[in-house]
Amino acid sequence: MSTTAITPAPVSFGRRIKRFMADRPLIPLIILLVILVVILQILRPGIVNERWIANTIKFAIPLAILAGCQTMTMLTGGIDLSVGTVATMSAFIMATQIVSQDPAVAFLLAMMPAVLIGLVNGIGVGVFRVHPLIMTLGTSLIGTGCLQVYQRTVIASGAKIPDFLAWLGTAVTPVLGFAFPNALLLFVPLAALIVFTLARTGFGRLLYAVGDNERATRLSGVQYWQVITALYVTSSVLAGVTGLLYIGLIKAPSLSLAEPLVLPSVAAAVIGGTSIFGGRGGYTGTIIGALILTVLTTLLTILQMPEGARRILFGLIVLFVTAAYLRIVEDK
Repeated sequence: MSTTAITPAPVSFGRRIKRFMADRPLIPLIILLVILVVILQILRPGIVNERWIANTIKFAIPLAILAGCQTMTMLTGGIDLSVGTVATMSAFIMATQIVSQDPAVAFLLAMMPAVLIGLVNGIGVGVFRVHPLIMTLGTSLIGTGCLQVYQRTVIASGAKIPDFLAWLGTAVTPVLGFAFPNALLLFVPLAALIVFTLARTGFGRLLYAVGDNERATRLSGVQYWQVITALYVTSSVLAGVTGLLYIGLIKAPSLSLAEPLVLPSVAAAVIGGTSIFGGRGGYTGTIIGALILTVLTTLLTILQMPEGARRILFGLIVLFVTAAYLRIVEDK
């Protein structure tokens, strides 16, 4: 008795593309980055040079660190809208305290609000089960108010940008004929630590597990509130470090220094492939996402697009990438 072999149906080209993007998410991101750079070079011939690359990296690094905060919190299905306020507070306190305090003391004072806000966020989300968006938005507003009160107490003393932060934020070091931004001295080990933590440590695996199935994680004996508290404290500390780096780059302390980076940091994480629903993503893609947004910002500046239109575009990017991600996951 003979049997007839069943020939599987051919896979369509569109499905192959979706599988390729799902299995190798970094390749489409790199292609998009290259396309944006090429368009920029066409619109402004000669702009893509060694100096432009160094400046792009300088401005992408603070965004990439804040986007790292979003990546880690989004892995658990959360978000941290307080990172902009934390970064601004740390930067402003550092710039005002360095006038009368030892640099080490000024650094500790600048990082205290970061640790405190992170701890409050973690307890609120992990213990009292407040939604991360509401919790971090609330602490952001409280932090902004406290910063305004603090400004009035130090307005007479003035502010100063520490020389070592200016060196770290703006200077470049020639290495083998190339200009490397000094900010890479901070960012490279920090990025490597985040990637290693998410991929190779128990804490990183718990972040994925909580985001993928919180109930199963609880049943397996994991102390949910401890994981969430550690997560938001880590996120706030990273935001505080970002503020110190960013004020060295901008050299102008203000009460809204890092606030414009909040929405782009979310967009960078989403573009990099991190799911806002938790359980999926990684920091490598987030770094490329930050580079894409930085190049895109340069492109929009050349096109003379106003700030409001840029924010609209970033919001549309988040919506589009999220919708595309859902389609890819459903079709896998």
